[in-house]
Amino acid sequence: MSDELEQTIEARYRNSFGRVAGYLPKNRAAVDAWQSNLKREVAKRRAKGKGIVSPSVAALERLIELDGIVRMYVTQMIEEVWPKYKKIDDVAELLAALDHITKHAPRYNWNPADQVFFPMSSLFAYMMMTPAGEAVFRNEAFNSAIRAILQEWCAFLDGGESVYVLNESEDGWLSQPAYEQNKLYEFVIPDRKKQHWGFPSFNAYFHREIKPEFRPIAAPDDPKVIVSANDGTVVTYVRDVQPLANFWLKGQPYSLINMLNGSEYTERFIGGDVFQSFLSGADYHRWHSPVDGVVRSAQVADGLMFSDAKSAGWDPNAGVLSQGYEASVNTRGLVFVESADPVIGMVCVMPIGITEISSVRFTVQPGDVVKKGQELGYFSYGGSSMCLVFQRGAIDRFIVPQNTSGNQDDGPPIFVNAQIAVANVARKKARQSRARTSP
Repeated sequence: MSDELEQTIEARYRNSFGRVAGYLPKNRAAVDAWQSNLKREVAKRRAKGKGIVSPSVAALERLIELDGIVRMYVTQMIEEVWPKYKKIDDVAELLAALDHITKHAPRYNWNPADQVFFPMSSLFAYMMMTPAGEAVFRNEAFNSAIRAILQEWCAFLDGGESVYVLNESEDGWLSQPAYEQNKLYEFVIPDRKKQHWGFPSFNAYFHREIKPEFRPIAAPDDPKVIVSANDGTVVTYVRDVQPLANFWLKGQPYSLINMLNGSEYTERFIGGDVFQSFLSGADYHRWHSPVDGVVRSAQVADGLMFSDAKSAGWDPNAGVLSQGYEASVNTRGLVFVESADPVIGMVCVMPIGITEISSVRFTVQPGDVVKKGQELGYFSYGGSSMCLVFQRGAIDRFIVPQNTSGNQDDGPPIFVNAQIAVANVARKKARQSRARTSP
């Protein structure tokens, strides 16, 4: 491999969404080491004559056999990986690797540069860089099959078999480095005297409850104070958002019709504001209501998981550009909360699943009356993104700094229930109207 090609691969990796977003380790060598270990584990299983156990992986196997287009793309993406970095040699080995992943929980690594917490992202890292990989991860049938595999893996992480990684050993999620990195002192621990500290599953640990005193609700009785729906960092916020835009291009990240999946409420948001933030794997992964109101609708829009904004280019802004793209195409929740104040009107809380995260779960249902700061739902394992969509005129101003870094990891931090914006409210509008009409 030439030095120039090596530099190109490194540049693409460094500026890929997965690496920028933290789903892939900062150190690319960690991906190579992890893939080599996975290959050895798969070889051991295949040497013992063990076939595919996972029902969802078996379904993908049938799809590849029966759908010639999918088989072509999957075969080509494996072949197109640069030989030096090819650890998966054929379709059978890819299926065996996926089968292995569905029955294992991620292990902790104290070194941030070497953390491989997202196995499917790491498995697909080089494949996604190929032309065939970019195409197949947008293929509807293939994407649906991968979603089913992710859901099966999520079910494993929901179960008791996944707790083996919840321990205090060096690679355990209850070790001292993990305790500090994930700020476990802020969270409700079921019982530290019990095995696995009382957590019944890995996902129970992941979407653990936070202690209320660490996330107080800003001005709970003041409707002008709009609060953050989640912990994370600011990706960007954009005003005067239009119904249709070329969301795959630079400078046009938000397209309401696509984001809201053609919802009957879409017209109410034209010309409004979008506030997007990013949640890393270490962040609190429950999300709350930014306003008082009534839940009018709560639904999941199924979409893509492993797809980047190819046309955004491989540059330092790749992470932010792909975040906007994913708001229009990825699996996402749509929770519409209507305020009693007509100026604030309706707010859409949009949790977005990215890569491993295809599980968006609600803790409310249509008709529920919610207070500002009340929980609406949560993500299962992984990192994710969040958009808040406001009606035109609802927001007077955002009070958090705009992210000018081009990297969502470097954006200003936000915390659930803390103020992010000042709203226009009906009382203020009424006073202004009276002042204009008084003699």
